[in-house]
Amino acid sequence: MSTHHHDDHQVDPPRVEQVADNVYAYIQPDGTWWINNAGFIVGNEGVIAIDTCATEKRTRRFLEHVAGITDQPVRVLVNTHHHGDHTHGNYLTYPAAIVGHDRCREAVIASGITSYPGVFGDPAPEWGDLQLAPPMLTFSDHMHVHTGDLGVELHYIGTPAHTDNDVVAWLPEQRVIFSGDLVFNGGTPFVLMGSLEGSFTAIERLRAFGADVIVPGHGPVCDNSVLDRLVSYYEFVRGVAADAHASGVSPLAAALDTDLGEFAGLSDSERIVGNLHRAMFELGGAQPGAAMDLAAAIGDMITFNGGRPLRCLA
Repeated sequence: MSTHHHDDHQVDPPRVEQVADNVYAYIQPDGTWWINNAGFIVGNEGVIAIDTCATEKRTRRFLEHVAGITDQPVRVLVNTHHHGDHTHGNYLTYPAAIVGHDRCREAVIASGITSYPGVFGDPAPEWGDLQLAPPMLTFSDHMHVHTGDLGVELHYIGTPAHTDNDVVAWLPEQRVIFSGDLVFNGGTPFVLMGSLEGSFTAIERLRAFGADVIVPGHGPVCDNSVLDRLVSYYEFVRGVAADAHASGVSPLAAALDTDLGEFAGLSDSERIVGNLHRAMFELGGAQPGAAMDLAAAIGDMITFNGGRPLRCLA
């Protein structure tokens, strides 16, 4: 077995990176569990924000950074998918219009304020006074939002991948794409709630945009070369899953017996277990994105982690 855990430390503070004229990435180190990226586009008709953060404190800090760049209000908030690290802070953007995929709204409502008690610790995050605020404007395939002369294209990626409601925000003139968690840069990708096979399709659709700059859901700003690394990881998971499925080995047993090799340096390596659960579920005939026993998979991730709660410094 090969695992990788960062030493506990205080992470660096969030930072704003200008990635094009009036386009900003909000990067939260170190990009591990519940520490996501967000972003914002500033026009003369207001701000379009991309995602919020996992905790009240982190979302308030994000909005303070926005206010440090512009006195324009947040008029539109885009959710790239339903997970709480991207949506828990939605309510703090009121009265902005919150936009997401049809299934994003459904999943936010169904999940409620998710914190997974007992799963994340060392130390447990201080979530704050969170309030549920699902997308109020939804779409099934694509839509455009504008602020002055700046236009942002929102595209459903077309398949379950990280989740079943992944949306990207594409700025064609600036060649910038906000990928949400379709891209982890430096962290282990996670497809437990989506699809391994769908992730291959999603990566090729991301590649087709031809972006010069990718703002990933977690990790530093990057370019299209990150997509090749993601494909390599997914091919690795596919191979381990196929061998385990053929041998009748459980996802946990397969993970414990797997040398992560070149992927051992990625953070949150216990995600290999969740990824194998999804991959082997699909090998058994399940459709991409089909409901499965998430609690069992998360429990196996904790077992892989030596029985300890998963490291989270959000």
